[in-house]
Amino acid sequence: MENLFHRTSVRKYLEKPVEKAKILEILRAAMAAPSACNQQPWRFTVVTDREKIRELAAVSHFSAFAAEAPVLLVISYRKDCQLPEFAPVDTSAALENLWIETDAQGLGGVWMGVYPRAERMAAVGGIAGLPAEEEAFAMFSLGYPAGEIREHHRFREEWIRWIE
Repeated sequence: MENLFHRTSVRKYLEKPVEKAKILEILRAAMAAPSACNQQPWRFTVVTDREKIRELAAVSHFSAFAAEAPVLLVISYRKDCQLPEFAPVDTSAALENLWIETDAQGLGGVWMGVYPRAERMAAVGGIAGLPAEEEAFAMFSLGYPAGEIREHHRFREEWIRWIE
């Protein structure tokens, strides 16, 4: 539970490379997510090339900060899966797992929305060279945080309804 409460959006990173073993553990956690009919539609592109990261970060003003991230993950999903209408939901679950494990690895990151904006999906897919059977879903910047990460408590009991 600690990583659930410690996880937060990190947009500034140290100039320090992220170890491949940590990236693989983060992606292992992502792929442990549940999915409709176990279709596992998610796919991951790991970008460490500085120029490609800058290109991807320029897709939206909301992602501009990611230009300085040591790693940028492009998260996509297969359009040809069994239940394509659930692929974005499944991929969201994988991305949440990814984010929680990012924190567990002592790293920070932030989810940048691409889906459902068609122009962003096309731009990210093109820059990342995604195959035709995949749709760009999100980007996730990743690195060692440049500052302290503080826990955020967002529990609001007033948002809960009980039917007994």
